[in-house]
Amino acid sequence: MADTYDILIIGAGPGGYVAAIRAAQLGFKTAVVDREHLGGICLNWGCIPTKALLRSAEIYHYMQHASDYGLSAEKVGFDVGAIVKRSRGVSTRLNGGVGMLLKKNKVDVIWGEATIEAAAKGNTPGRVTVKDTSRAPAPKGALAAGSYAAKHIIVATGARPRAIPGIEPDKNQVWTYYEAMVPQTMPKSLLVMGSGAIGIEFASFYRTMGAEVTVIELLPQILPVEDAEIAGLARKRFEKQGIKILTGAKVTKVDKAADAVTATVETADGKTQQLTAEKLISAVGVVGNTEGLGLDTVGVTLDRGIVVTDGLGRTNVPGIYAIGDVAGPPMLAHKAEHEGVLCVETIKGLPTHAMDKAKIPGCTYCQPQIASVGLTEAKAKDLGFAVKVGRFPFAGNGKAIALGEPDGLVKTIFDAKTGQLLGAHMVGAEVTELIQGYVVAMNLETTEEDLMHTVFPHPTLSEMMHESVLDAYGKVIHT
Repeated sequence: MADTYDILIIGAGPGGYVAAIRAAQLGFKTAVVDREHLGGICLNWGCIPTKALLRSAEIYHYMQHASDYGLSAEKVGFDVGAIVKRSRGVSTRLNGGVGMLLKKNKVDVIWGEATIEAAAKGNTPGRVTVKDTSRAPAPKGALAAGSYAAKHIIVATGARPRAIPGIEPDKNQVWTYYEAMVPQTMPKSLLVMGSGAIGIEFASFYRTMGAEVTVIELLPQILPVEDAEIAGLARKRFEKQGIKILTGAKVTKVDKAADAVTATVETADGKTQQLTAEKLISAVGVVGNTEGLGLDTVGVTLDRGIVVTDGLGRTNVPGIYAIGDVAGPPMLAHKAEHEGVLCVETIKGLPTHAMDKAKIPGCTYCQPQIASVGLTEAKAKDLGFAVKVGRFPFAGNGKAIALGEPDGLVKTIFDAKTGQLLGAHMVGAEVTELIQGYVVAMNLETTEEDLMHTVFPHPTLSEMMHESVLDAYGKVIHT
């Protein structure tokens, strides 16, 4: 058996590699196991490459509307192969960067598929067997498959696309985000099943590139986790762009032809219709990767496919921990990273506390962008808060007008009794960058008075954040 590690992490995604680096910083002898790619799904097949695709679509959109800015652009077109190549190149570059960070911090990389054979007991370390699965070439310097010992084992195996029985992805006509990120040709028509962040981002990308897109959502509202007012405004923008949207509808059957897929869609009133397109993207959520890890063997408690933890990464089995998507929602890379740090610092014995998931921001990088943190207006009222709500439209902001982005809204929700900022929700240009201002404010327990007396730079989009707060208390200036 190899030398014993203090901490061995299964999975080198955002949660896993960040946990590994923090562990090394704290003096732990650390290893991370992965079977396919450093950086995980986020870096290789999720967050990062989709943003590269969406950036290409954004530039293409601006080129098509060059005359709006006093410019001219002739024979505007695109090369789908080049777009995909750029996206993959971005991921490759960052994948290499993760490898360099792990090496710099003296974290061992073990290549293969891990199974927990035993948890630590007393002075006896736990055991992990790593098998060579040959899914991808091992990074330079990676350790070979074998048996490894560790005092602490952290499961950070992430999640994979959820498959609906009877509508399983086939990599040809029914896609997951894997296939949607690397199209060989641009489909002329597309059905998107699910209107969460993944579905809406792909709907936005493909529509901007010219495809006829229909989004099918089971719930009454697209972007179901977002504030209803913000989601409604986003829907109007999407429909104005030509995206067709069906809510309160579900796909009950999919029939495939040589060059098309036909979905039978049932609406809330019991009526059915058939929609045909070249491709269908299944974006109905993800499920944790818990299979094959030996969790059942060592007695780790699962709940509906998610590892149960105490908020600091600890499972019911001493010496075994879980972070990131496999430990439950929100299934976001930044949540996984922070969980990794909390978990390792807890192992070290440093003062820690479970994160407040209500203060984790969510972002959707479609056109227009959507960003939020905290309670929606409806949720705040459901919890019994008397609320003050502020709104400020992009149309009242000088920077937004100058950018040619006059459509959007910033919305803030306060506790009327205390002035506590309960939630903030935005739709419009660059709101994914703006939202962090409110995240910081919420974590510092900033009141409406603090925000009203904060000086925001001019001219910026961030001024709308200030005006929205002022509007909640009847002091708005520019509307």
